[in-house]
Amino acid sequence: MNITVMGAGNSGLATAAHLSMEGHSVTLWNRSEETIKELLETKTIHCEGVIEGSCTIHAVTADIEVAVSDPDLILITTPATAHRELAELIGRYIKRSTLIVLNPGRTFGALEFKEVYEQFNQEYPQTIAETQTIIYTCRKTAPDAVNVVALKTEVLLSTFNPAENRSIIARMPRCLRAHLKPARSMVETSIGNVGMILHCAPLLLNAGWTENVHSTYKYYYDGITPSVGRLLEKIDGERLQVAEGLGWELEATKDWLNRSYGLKGSTLFDAIQQNKAYRTIEAPSRLEHRYILEDVPFGLVPLEGVGHALGLPMRETGLIIDLASSIMERDFRAEGRKVYDFHILFRRKGAQGNDGTSWFAQASS
Repeated sequence: MNITVMGAGNSGLATAAHLSMEGHSVTLWNRSEETIKELLETKTIHCEGVIEGSCTIHAVTADIEVAVSDPDLILITTPATAHRELAELIGRYIKRSTLIVLNPGRTFGALEFKEVYEQFNQEYPQTIAETQTIIYTCRKTAPDAVNVVALKTEVLLSTFNPAENRSIIARMPRCLRAHLKPARSMVETSIGNVGMILHCAPLLLNAGWTENVHSTYKYYYDGITPSVGRLLEKIDGERLQVAEGLGWELEATKDWLNRSYGLKGSTLFDAIQQNKAYRTIEAPSRLEHRYILEDVPFGLVPLEGVGHALGLPMRETGLIIDLASSIMERDFRAEGRKVYDFHILFRRKGAQGNDGTSWFAQASS
């Protein structure tokens, strides 16, 4: 299978290496040549952890025309901040229909991607899907090396018509299929975005420790204490209320952790402490990190907006957005995905909840 992996970050390297080791022809694209300077010369990725060994991939490029010349599958592994730009680039240069999967979409990623793509390309319709989270728990250790700590199980995937989810998974490489599960709805993958729960608040609440040049800490094990865990559960509760308002019952982040990693935690804090895959994960060394720059404007902001459209107060979610905006001196609500746009999209695409009503029916009543 000809597969294009877009983004040479943590999960991009892991994905490209894994698929290459399984015999697929992988093209790794990255916007910045500087990031892939070594890979352009060697085309070799070194892996350690649950995926072990070195592999040479088919191609490495910063040329979008090369990346989208003839892919059977495009896997987007960049932060959500790049989704709009990639939708435009692919729309301008692709000359065939294929399957595009956002890994993950964060909150409403596939909707935004489809809307932007169709502004630039009506000739080649694309099948666009998103996952709830990344399959790989991994960290990039060098420009050409990645440590894959674990592979998650039952990662939810959805496109706009959930009846197509099984057939989309069947189109994925065999080595990924075992880790994917068809979602009942795109609400499960978008509102089911647990990254915004696990990433934003802990990094902000540990700002002093994060910026301390004399020490570091384990992000999950040290940074999420019982009290931080309780706050995360409150934010998570608001996320579940939004899903319920849209007609869907979703699992709590604690239950997602238990299912994805085979744990039995009774609280979110317990599940995190039991997760061996989190033991080696260091905290970011600065606040200018995707845990805030991606997960606040492309996770919490649209979540808050949908909640407000449903008449929910969203107090805890708003608290973290306000804190992030104040500390970072940025207006994340202005930068984030706009809820009104998605209100229109949901209604136009005829998305339905369990009761057969529009996902936003209650918001517009």
